[in-house]
Amino acid sequence: MFTKSIMLQMIKADAMSDIKAVRGRFFDFTQPVSHAGELAQSARIMDDGLLLMEQGRILSLRPWSTAAPDISPGMEICHFPGKIIVPGFIDSHLHYPQTEIIGSYGNQLLEWLNTYTFPAEEQYHCPEHAGEMASFFLDQLLRNGTTTAMIFGTVHAQSVDSLFAAALERNMRIIAGKVMMDRNAPPELLETPEHSEAETRALINRWHHNGRLSYALTPRFAPTSSPDLLAMVGGLRREFPDLYLQTHLSENRHEIAWVKSLFPDHAGYLDVYHHYGLTGRKSVFAHCLHLDVEEWRTLERSHSSIAFCPTSNLFLGSGLFNLQTCWDHHIPLGIGTDVGAGTTFNLLQTLAEAYKVGQLQGYCLSVYEAFYHATLGAAQALALDGVLGNFMPGKEADFVVLDPAATPLQRLRQQKSTDFAERMFALMMLGDDRNIYQTWIQGQPAYCRDSTVKSGL
Repeated sequence: MFTKSIMLQMIKADAMSDIKAVRGRFFDFTQPVSHAGELAQSARIMDDGLLLMEQGRILSLRPWSTAAPDISPGMEICHFPGKIIVPGFIDSHLHYPQTEIIGSYGNQLLEWLNTYTFPAEEQYHCPEHAGEMASFFLDQLLRNGTTTAMIFGTVHAQSVDSLFAAALERNMRIIAGKVMMDRNAPPELLETPEHSEAETRALINRWHHNGRLSYALTPRFAPTSSPDLLAMVGGLRREFPDLYLQTHLSENRHEIAWVKSLFPDHAGYLDVYHHYGLTGRKSVFAHCLHLDVEEWRTLERSHSSIAFCPTSNLFLGSGLFNLQTCWDHHIPLGIGTDVGAGTTFNLLQTLAEAYKVGQLQGYCLSVYEAFYHATLGAAQALALDGVLGNFMPGKEADFVVLDPAATPLQRLRQQKSTDFAERMFALMMLGDDRNIYQTWIQGQPAYCRDSTVKSGL
């Protein structure tokens, strides 16, 4: 950690150093919170700030008025007047092989899987197809301001190889894994527990902690997992305790009934995972729409996390997530787009749907809470809050430059807003990928709306 005096000496000593400076309006949260009522105190709004970065990490964020006298005259400063700079968005749950089926009409969860998902995923035995789609997928994340994501591949090892290779090239922080399933899916997508274990071990050795990459054990969900497969996953989790685990939980009532018929000796859906040692820190359960009281308590006691996926839940008619109950049990929460049942890569649009989910239950999702769940709160849910999620010194310098007035309607609405919270709420409700002005990865621009860094973005 740099002291202020050392940092200022470095700045003054060499105007051509690799320290980078960004000036603008900043919005983040300085520390994780345990109650929604604490969010306003944690929120930091700096109307005119200067962010200093070196080697991809944050040195400081200070008001321009106090930082300006210490800046060498030769230092180049990227200035973003009229924009809002926030930490990079974190997508806690999505499926990159489902990119090509996004927005497909009709059906609820189980029918959706059979009609669209499984046929699309069968193509990922082909490394060329997997590589092409992995690049397209990650470019879509950057275009939408997402700098960190937890991602499902397919059952094919090459799907994960392609995704990690593309992420490594872009220096992105992602968590991903090969889907593991050995029943109740098309034969082309099934594997034995032994084959799944061997391929997963090889992928862990290749990719876990390679650059900014992390591996997640990825049993698709209980219905496609035999007891032998779940026991194998539990064994890997004990052997590699720093791995992540991602899966689905209680998304659809028909799914829950199916799990009960497949695992009649267990108390409920979550009990299946808990029995095999799959709950705990770094375990992220997507959806969690129809939990009973004991399941909420088990998630809390085990320090597990939840990915809330409002666009997908509404699109498939799955149900409404209960944000208040999640707060009551102190369960870390991130927001997931859940592409391709989710209908957008954009977390602004996803947060707008989360607000509507709350409205239908009499819960008022504030703009502070919404952005918290997409930044520092999501980082906490992914056990990354010590690494990213805000602009504190030492954190990785991933951030998004937002244009709150990207359209004529948005410009009008911003002009009529009376304070910062109202402006951010209007941005959230009306925003989309047009509002992503720039996306920065470790102190380097990775996407620019007006002059794209990469072709194809």
